[in-house]
Amino acid sequence: ASSRIMASMTLGSVNSFHKLSRPRSPSVRSSSSRSRSKVVVVASSPGNVPGNVSPKKVVITGGTGLVGSALASTLTSRGDNVVILTRDRFKARGSVKPAIGKDAGALAFVETQDFADAVRGAYAIVNLAGEPISTRWTDEIKREIKSSRIRITELVATTINELPEEDRPKVLVSASALGYYGTSMSATFDEQSPGGTDYLAEVCRDWEAAASAAEVERRVIVRIGIVLSNEGGALAKMVPLFQMFAGGPPGEGSQWFSWIHRDDLVNMLITAIDDSRYEGVVNGVAPSPVRMSEFCSRLGQTLGRPNWLPVPGFALNAVLGEGASVVLDGQRVVPSRAQELGFQFRTTSVQQCLEVELVKEVSSSFI
Repeated sequence: ASSRIMASMTLGSVNSFHKLSRPRSPSVRSSSSRSRSKVVVVASSPGNVPGNVSPKKVVITGGTGLVGSALASTLTSRGDNVVILTRDRFKARGSVKPAIGKDAGALAFVETQDFADAVRGAYAIVNLAGEPISTRWTDEIKREIKSSRIRITELVATTINELPEEDRPKVLVSASALGYYGTSMSATFDEQSPGGTDYLAEVCRDWEAAASAAEVERRVIVRIGIVLSNEGGALAKMVPLFQMFAGGPPGEGSQWFSWIHRDDLVNMLITAIDDSRYEGVVNGVAPSPVRMSEFCSRLGQTLGRPNWLPVPGFALNAVLGEGASVVLDGQRVVPSRAQELGFQFRTTSVQQCLEVELVKEVSSSFI
């Protein structure tokens, strides 16, 4: 179980809408077809965005996942209207907490057949979807990991390009992953670094290429690191192991752990929507990557638990096969472009992140 938990940390952090069947062409439909559109609206007050930012319509794929749900809630809380693409619009309602109040924006859910209507007139699309990688990699699974990301991104690009120019979104913010850079124990990667040559690097290159086909005014590719939140993802899965005195690093622990707090990533995605200076590749990581051994040590200390039971590399290889490389081989990635643009990280150290996410929760469990 611990090996599968660790494998969830690199490429699948933002996924949600991952087994999308191959869509029909999302061309503009007749008015009679549009009248039969099925959209679930959860909150509908138009609201006003505070400050100098006007309310926007934003469409999100992968909007019910760990990052997408927080992004949707934050956008609606400032008055933006959000539409989430989902496989099941009724089930999706329970995955996102809508903002409440007179200034809250609308939150709606649509399925594939209504995607073109949802995109029409939107200011931005945020594309976060993809198949999880926390499983043993067979040839079939590897094909699906790659095709799920490309399929939904091609749907996004095709939908945009088939709309009249005046109806197209101005901005596309599309996820990628640190796997683009390959792995290294010694190198430091920023947005100018060349891509790697392994399987995950290939996935990321093709994923980003699919996004580049979208005809928009501005395109931002966010290469996302390991997203930390106690509500899901790697951290939420690792905590129970440490609480049961069974925590420890995978392999030798010397691999790099390039992370980002979920709140910082959400703020970065919103900044990429709003700020016209954001274009091209931006690394979605905190400025202080750590070795895996340090992360696990600090996690154990924060929880008051030992960090004494590493997961041997041979065990990971036995369970995950080729997929074990995801957790046994890391990369040190820094957010050079975001820092150049003046992005303000609220959580800059992994210890600070763990305290924010865990100390209050752990303390309350002893009351």
